[in-house]
Amino acid sequence: MNARQKRLFEEARKKNPDLKIPQESQLTPEWSEEDLALIKQGVGDKTSRASQTANAPTDSSGEPTGEHAGAVVTYFEDKGFGFLRPDSGGRDVFFHISRLTEGQATDLKPGARVLYELGMARTGKMAASRVRVPPPE
Repeated sequence: MNARQKRLFEEARKKNPDLKIPQESQLTPEWSEEDLALIKQGVGDKTSRASQTANAPTDSSGEPTGEHAGAVVTYFEDKGFGFLRPDSGGRDVFFHISRLTEGQATDLKPGARVLYELGMARTGKMAASRVRVPPPE
């Protein structure tokens, strides 16, 4: 394991103390940037990745965009942040108004439909890295 991989593993271990360091024989010789991004997020098991992208939105070429669908739960306009509830269930996701790429801040009312990509906030917690309000159909 190189120094970067060790650092990322230790960061992931802070979020999940039960995470065990793999034995040298279990390590893959080269990890892709996607694998390192998953470890950085504290996600080491890639078995569920296919099911998460199976229903994900696609672009014009049919490739998954990595976006998730959800709805605004709360938005504090004076503070510039809020929370999204994923359609797939699970914990609410924090978002900041600076991550809004399409749509207006006035569109972010409770119940409004949004598409978002997951990333990390500066605190190291999961947050929406890109939020957009899709046009009405």
